Amino acid sequence: MFAQLEDIERAASAALQAAEDEAALEAWRVAYLGRNSPLMKVFDQMGQLPKEERPQIGRRANEVKRALEQAMAAKAEFLHQAALARSLEAERLDVTLPGRSLGRGRLHPITQTLRHIYRIFAEMGFQVYRSRDVETDEYNFLLLNFPPHHPARDMQDSFYIQGPSLQDNPVLLRTHTSPGQIRAMREYSAEDPLNPPPVRIILPGMCYRYEQVTARSEIQFTQVEGLAVGAHITFSDLKGTLSDFARRMFGEHARARFRASHFPFTEPSAEMDIECFVCGGAGCPVCKRTGWLEILGCGMVHPVVLQNGGYDPERYTGFAFGMGPERIAMLRHRIEDIRYFYGNDMRFLEQF
Repeated sequence: MFAQLEDIERAASAALQAAEDEAALEAWRVAYLGRNSPLMKVFDQMGQLPKEERPQIGRRANEVKRALEQAMAAKAEFLHQAALARSLEAERLDVTLPGRSLGRGRLHPITQTLRHIYRIFAEMGFQVYRSRDVETDEYNFLLLNFPPHHPARDMQDSFYIQGPSLQDNPVLLRTHTSPGQIRAMREYSAEDPLNPPPVRIILPGMCYRYEQVTARSEIQFTQVEGLAVGAHITFSDLKGTLSDFARRMFGEHARARFRASHFPFTEPSAEMDIECFVCGGAGCPVCKRTGWLEILGCGMVHPVVLQNGGYDPERYTGFAFGMGPERIAMLRHRIEDIRYFYGNDMRFLEQF
């Protein structure tokens, strides 16, 4: 049996040297490593050998098989390189042909929506105010009328940063852009504490919440906060501003509605909805069978928040709102799943 294995290895090696193309190599594989090859028949005959000879014969048969497989792999690489060299010698490159045009970069659809929002509010006299992504519990909750153990805190599962010295005022990724209201009002009121100037700003930025990712919500999302503080500002001013925004963003015939709601940092509070773009108001899974999609929350700034920002609630009033550009982009472009925006699928992004 040992002599038979030696003969098989010599014959296979000689035949492999004669293979000159991939077809001949495949024929060699079938003849010497295929199921009906002489080597495979040796494995089939192992059960007929004496028990004491089986380990040595099996070991040698496996050595021959591995050697032939390695030789075949080396031959395949050699034939591939030879074919590539022949192709380079035979073919000619026409340098006069025009080159392939490079793909042009473009703005992300959320960035485009944000810039559209900026333009609309800029025409209304609002300025952009940037606030930090990492906040303290004091600015993210306490100064916005979220006392400890307030039930509204359960609505916003937060990413806290652990640390031994942060027990009383822990640091977290902001759950909304509303902390920027306090920072902006304190910056404005610092100019003249007795008679602080009026405020009219929008605060765009990324927010972070530890929640279930669905077709309508993401763990990371953008938000645009709006704030107007001054003398004699009323809820009618808020409603007129947002109604005008809806017409400019979605068209003159866009249908919107305001619903009573509750937020700790505004009183009274409301939510603004746009008619569902998928079902036209009939009801579908995207709008949870209501026919409407919420795009923002709003309300009159709570007196406690005004006071924490340095404005006397007896002399000043204001309104605030917070909107989600992702949902606005979904409405404008008839997108049914918010996860498309951050899926990095070029087939989706190249449409904008």
